[in-house]
Amino acid sequence: MSHQNLPKNSALAGPVLAIESSCDETACAILSSEGVCLAQRVVSQDGHADFGGVVPEIAARAHLALLPGLVQATLKDAGMTPDEVGFVAASTGPGLIGGLIVGASFAKGLALSLGKRFVAVNHVEAHALTARLPGLVPGGAAFPYLLLLVSGGHCQCIAVEGVGRYRKLGGTIDDAAGEAFDKVAKMLGLGWPGGPALEKLAQSGNPKAIPLPRPLMGRAGCDFSFSGLKTALSQKLAPYGLEPLPHQFAADLAASFQQAVADVVADRVTNALKMMPEAGLLVAAGGVAANSVLRARLEEVAASAGLRFAAPPLRLCTDNAVMVGWAALETCQEAADLGLPQPDDSTVRPRPRWPLEDMAARFTPQESVV
Repeated sequence: MSHQNLPKNSALAGPVLAIESSCDETACAILSSEGVCLAQRVVSQDGHADFGGVVPEIAARAHLALLPGLVQATLKDAGMTPDEVGFVAASTGPGLIGGLIVGASFAKGLALSLGKRFVAVNHVEAHALTARLPGLVPGGAAFPYLLLLVSGGHCQCIAVEGVGRYRKLGGTIDDAAGEAFDKVAKMLGLGWPGGPALEKLAQSGNPKAIPLPRPLMGRAGCDFSFSGLKTALSQKLAPYGLEPLPHQFAADLAASFQQAVADVVADRVTNALKMMPEAGLLVAAGGVAANSVLRARLEEVAASAGLRFAAPPLRLCTDNAVMVGWAALETCQEAADLGLPQPDDSTVRPRPRWPLEDMAARFTPQESVV
């Protein structure tokens, strides 16, 4: 079923307050019943850079410290009191289990204190449905469409056929794309998170200067692999040992790596579109979808297939609570359309792994199985 612009439905009465805490972003957003963002706040934690990556325990403690004030501030931004919230939602998986426990528990406690429903949201499903936010994509994002999810923890092609209806067409067999960007940036001495810094350095480099492999490119299917590309790049650095890299060499290496990733992703997505001829749109989501070179290649792929290409703005590519609230609204509307009871997931436990394929069970006539 398609409900691109959610109607004002009694089942959805009142705004949704949504929380995101699956990794190192602590976020809260409030959306109206129609999906209009009334207020949102995101805090990107800064306690991980010295460790070269997200430390789960530090992230969980930061979520615990930040959430109460963040929720209060978001309510104030929206000009609302807690009692005016219609229901509460939170990312409940997949992700770092400590952060998920903190966010989901806070959201459940808030819902209980207000006498409201709690809706558990699959973090990947939230990314998958972001393009359907009202007004985000000209002409709307009707089902079905192909989603390329590229982030620090995910790299996969997903056939999005409806709310709760997803097919994974392919995914990474080793590193996620964002993980590869971060690790290569670390090799180049750019710090963490490395994706934006690597893209900036690459702007002054020649993407054809240094030959690098294109793993799996030209092969059937749409799986990804970036481990070999990382190894090949590290070998280019070996002659320098511990010496500082010449700036132009580093820039050329960054540009060549970025181009190799874009070429591989374009090839894999081309194959995925052949596996999903019914797709009417190509959507990219996740933090790596903000990379300008990758976006340009994906636009070319979509144009070659006669499709539109859509990617959320940067603030909605990275982890945020707006997408969580929207996924909750879509879930509630789908249940209403099917004549099912509105979801109340107060007993659902956070899950570090939560396959998208499991989401269909929410819309079976029996009690939701999560």
